[in-house]
Amino acid sequence: MDGVKWLLFFYSVPARPVSSRMRLWRRLSKAGAVQLKGSVYILPDTEEHYELCQWLVSEVISKGGEGTFARVSAVETMDNSEIAETFRAQREKDYRSIGKGLEDIEQRISSIKKGTEAQGNKGLHEAFNKLLKEFEEIRKLDFFSSKAGDALSKRIKGISLEVKGISKTESKSRKTEILPKHIRDYQRRRWVTRKRPFVDRMASAWLIRKFIDKDAEFRFIDEKDMKGLDKRFVTFDMQGGEFTHIGDNCTFEHIVKAFGLKDRAVRKIAEIVHELDIKDDKFRHPETNGIGEILSGIRTSAKSDPDALEKGMAVFEMLYASKT
Repeated sequence: MDGVKWLLFFYSVPARPVSSRMRLWRRLSKAGAVQLKGSVYILPDTEEHYELCQWLVSEVISKGGEGTFARVSAVETMDNSEIAETFRAQREKDYRSIGKGLEDIEQRISSIKKGTEAQGNKGLHEAFNKLLKEFEEIRKLDFFSSKAGDALSKRIKGISLEVKGISKTESKSRKTEILPKHIRDYQRRRWVTRKRPFVDRMASAWLIRKFIDKDAEFRFIDEKDMKGLDKRFVTFDMQGGEFTHIGDNCTFEHIVKAFGLKDRAVRKIAEIVHELDIKDDKFRHPETNGIGEILSGIRTSAKSDPDALEKGMAVFEMLYASKT
């Protein structure tokens, strides 16, 4: 970090109008500046940043305020590595929102792979490209190459390959018919799904034990091991499983329709599960985000897959009670 120089920008503007102060803050933030203290901001010394400071001083004066900037080789209370780390920490905050958006993209890709057609695929490329553009803008401000940015870059490359591999032709070719089933044929069965259960699997397991098979047992396997199962096992929320995504229906909706469940509260829960799992804006419920956060916490903190499933099922039991 030796040899790095800095630009310190100082300003004060009248308290009114507030919009003047906000406009200055947005311009500094957009340039990647970090606030050191009060109205003092710091940027790496480059021609582009030097010119920005010149323009900002002119703008501050035009607003009836005072502003100036200085070129320095050191800040007495911080060494250069500490300043650089402050910039990295700021960029890591920006990257977190991109990471959350990528989780949504990954869930949508998973849904499409399991059988969701055009509606699940709706806007996938646009949503990914928007996140990619946002990432590239933040990357330009990552002056000291944070580890979070490097990790996110690798993750984006992997997701990009998957997004490109999804075509409308593949979507249209998937089966869309949901065949009727009889509850009597699904008693005391072993229900098998993928490891690390989340929204659709937690909700489907609750639905199965509540309305289909009160003695249902649940097991977790890798999808590659599904072919070795015999007919005693019922597979759900797995690619090629007996109950999985069909058309624009998530697994929960598939089970509801296959068994002809008419419960009004279950229908409402189905819309929430669809919204959380497929994310196609087909339904909107105010409690959806809160439920999603709770289930994310369960998935993160659970000691095992069975523990996560049971806790997730408990959430849906409480949700059902609130709807009846």
